[in-house]
Amino acid sequence: MLRLRIRGRVQGVGYRYWAVGQARALGLRGWVRNRSDGSVEALAAGSQDSLDLFVIACRRGPRAARVVSVDIENANEIVGEGFGEIATL
Repeated sequence: MLRLRIRGRVQGVGYRYWAVGQARALGLRGWVRNRSDGSVEALAAGSQDSLDLFVIACRRGPRAARVVSVDIENANEIVGEGFGEIATL
């Protein structure tokens, strides 16, 4: 399970919606949310191959985004089934 913090122009450009689609296509579980500092945070669980592909996708982002950095750390949290958006923190 990974926690990603994505920084750059990632809010107001459909990044969360796009990330949910990417994660669901890869069969991941977890969530994505906007942070009050302008970053996007994602928690993703699944196979290592799918997580690796998700990280690669998050570094690229949707067309309108401009990703500056993606910080990654291992996480140990309980996540439900599926992947979705949660409220801004």
